[in-house]
Amino acid sequence: MKVLLVFAHPEPLSLNGALRDAAVAELQRQGHEVRISDLYAQNWKPAIDRADFPNLAPDERLLTSAASKASFDAGELTQDVRAEIDKLLWADVLILQFPLWWFSMPAILKGWVDRVYACGFAYGVGEHSDERWGDRYGEGNLAGKRAMLIVTTGGWEQHYGARGVNGPIDDLLFPIHHGILFYPGYDVLPPFVVYQAGRLDQAGFEITAEQLRERMRTLATTPPIPYRRQNGGDYLIPSMELRPGLGAPGSSGFALHLRDETAAPL
Repeated sequence: MKVLLVFAHPEPLSLNGALRDAAVAELQRQGHEVRISDLYAQNWKPAIDRADFPNLAPDERLLTSAASKASFDAGELTQDVRAEIDKLLWADVLILQFPLWWFSMPAILKGWVDRVYACGFAYGVGEHSDERWGDRYGEGNLAGKRAMLIVTTGGWEQHYGARGVNGPIDDLLFPIHHGILFYPGYDVLPPFVVYQAGRLDQAGFEITAEQLRERMRTLATTPPIPYRRQNGGDYLIPSMELRPGLGAPGSSGFALHLRDETAAPL
């Protein structure tokens, strides 16, 4: 397989850097092709602004989505953005690796998404009608590919449990899993999360690194998170609300967007 790892940590000698190296070495040992986008090393520009649309007239109002669509359609995206899009099209698997900062991804990685997920590429595709609402949430230009997160956090695993004060880790990562990865079509694998990252000793690192290597060995076979496809019949169009009667008894919030385990696959 072809694997793109987008790395967002400012310190190459960090735990994240060591885990990245372990993951890449195992992927290559398995015969996979690997490319790395090291955002800090690339001095990635995180903020989307007028500089992203050089053909926009100086006196023209910047409407970001419209400018993004026009630039994508005309092949006029900036070189750095085009290079990352080419990597996404090349890769069978996307891995985003980052430390959890303030309950989300670092700003540089969010800026990578903002700029690389161009209109006409990652969103704004497909027909809108009484039967479809665009090619998204399970469909789109990245459908058929896989994606996963490698995440480190300083808190205890219990802090991110079902009753933990920080909230369940699956809920905290839902905007990334469902809104950034599943939205343009990826099959999203369960995340690899390292807790108490700042307290990991050498023995703990060896155990964690081997667990990560095992995840790399099973990239092609790990079942994805069973999100409901938008155009698969579970949602009313155009309200995009889940049809009455769907969802496991007692489920609410983000859990509603998971297919029932007993339901037939879409």
